[in-house]
Amino acid sequence: MRIEPAFLFDLDGTLVDSVYQHVLAWKTALDAESIELSVWRIHRKIGMSGGLFTNQLLRETEVEIDPERIERLRRAHAEAYQRYASGIRPLPGARKLLAWFTEAAIPWAIATGGRMETAAVNLAALDVELTKIPVITRDHVRYAKPDPDLFLAAAERLDAPIEGAVVIGDSI
Repeated sequence: MRIEPAFLFDLDGTLVDSVYQHVLAWKTALDAESIELSVWRIHRKIGMSGGLFTNQLLRETEVEIDPERIERLRRAHAEAYQRYASGIRPLPGARKLLAWFTEAAIPWAIATGGRMETAAVNLAALDVELTKIPVITRDHVRYAKPDPDLFLAAAERLDAPIEGAVVIGDSI
C-alpha cells in the first residue's frame, strides 16, 4: 500500500518572518513584569510553545513561577505581538508554495505552537483561508512542541496517516 504524503507546516519562521516580532513581544511582556532578560536569551527559545517558553525563562531567572504570572505574560505577549504585526511578512515564496500545493490537490495543513490570538496575524499575512485549510494551534492540543501533538492533530484533520506526513519547520 502506498501512502500519499501530506505536508504539515510550522508557521513562525517557516512560512512567515515573525521571529523577531515574537522576541520583541516577549521582551515587552517580561519588562512589564520587571523581569530583566537579555534579548539574546529570549531569542534562543523562540519556537517553543508559549507555556514551555515562559516556564524555562522564569526557571532560568529564578523568578517565582505561578499560574497568574504565566497568564499575565501570555496576554502581554499577545498584546505586544499585535502591535508589532505590521512588520510581519510571508517568507519569500511561501504564498506561492502553498498555492501550488492547493492547486496540485496535495493535502497540507498548518501546525503552530502559537495560540490563535497570535497565529491569526501570520495567517492573514499568508492569505490562508481558515475555512479551507486546517490550522492547528496550541489551543487545540494538550501539549505543544516538542511533543508531536500538533502534527498528529493536523494529520488527523487532513484524514492522512501520520506515517506519510512530511513536517516542515525551522526548529529541531
